[in-house]
Amino acid sequence: MKHFLDSDIEIILKNSKDLLKYFENKKILLTGGNGFIGKYFVEVFRRLNYKLKTPIKLVVFDKNVSSKKIDKNIELIKKDLSKSFTTKRRFDFIIHAAGIASPFYYRKYPLETIDVTIEGIKNCLNLAKGNKTKFFYFSTSEIYGNPDKKNIPTREDYNGNVTSIGPRSCYDESKRLGETYCYIHKKYFNTHTNIIRPFNVYGPGMKQNDYRIFPNFISNILKNKTLNIYGSGSQTRTYCYITDAIEGFLRVMCLGKSGEVYNIGNTNPEISVKEVIKVLSRVYRKNIKSKLIVYPNSYPDDEPLRRCPDISKAKKHLNYKPKISIEKGLKNYLIWAESNYKY
Repeated sequence: MKHFLDSDIEIILKNSKDLLKYFENKKILLTGGNGFIGKYFVEVFRRLNYKLKTPIKLVVFDKNVSSKKIDKNIELIKKDLSKSFTTKRRFDFIIHAAGIASPFYYRKYPLETIDVTIEGIKNCLNLAKGNKTKFFYFSTSEIYGNPDKKNIPTREDYNGNVTSIGPRSCYDESKRLGETYCYIHKKYFNTHTNIIRPFNVYGPGMKQNDYRIFPNFISNILKNKTLNIYGSGSQTRTYCYITDAIEGFLRVMCLGKSGEVYNIGNTNPEISVKEVIKVLSRVYRKNIKSKLIVYPNSYPDDEPLRRCPDISKAKKHLNYKPKISIEKGLKNYLIWAESNYKY
């Protein structure tokens, strides 16, 4: 499987060209480098090195890789982030992106979901402490839970409406505790920390068996199957295409103010699952059949009714402006999936 469209990587590099100077001669640790977002980071840094006078030295930790060097500047190391670890290496940036993000999988592996987040962040923050390392933590928009109407779009200072004893709690609460670790290390050890809260990132590279909305829908579209809509289909989201998301993450790394939290996502359109299917029908130029079903036992049924970010802070601090429409993003995804999914 090819995990991305070459044109998307070029778009990310083009949109981030003002950030080049911040990456000169940097030593970076990336956890979760074999995940959906992690693979984009690896490829962007690899290609970025062709544009830098002094290249990035990248070390990637993931339990699902074979330890090897991609080239002289990028090293993959097999490591289980749910276990204690240390290293004598020192880094300029640490990106903690390891985690179990699919509701299907964190419902199946709740303890593993907690461990990879919490043990990973404890170990990574210990590496950053006292070393002038900038630490970037991938949290989630799910820490907001189910906001009331007056908190949509949702600002970073909204405290959240989240249960600690539900089927999503292993993910939501471990991510929230991870944010507390960032707060403590900033306040007590003066570590530069940034918390990144992505909102529904999608695009080429998502695994076919990921079980989130777009891999599910696009896989079944290609198989000419009826799409199953969980619940009422009225739950709404805004979706952020991968090129806009990665650009936003890079902007946090280069321009983010220490201790700040940043929503990274798209502000519009906020659309329901039913409306997503209409968009897919237009993009695919084919009538797509769908039906409502009850939530299967394998999927958490307490999902938020709405999710839409306020990205005013990211615009002000980072000059972040999402550019890709959902129609364009889904068209790209479909083009990629036709060559990479089995059907």
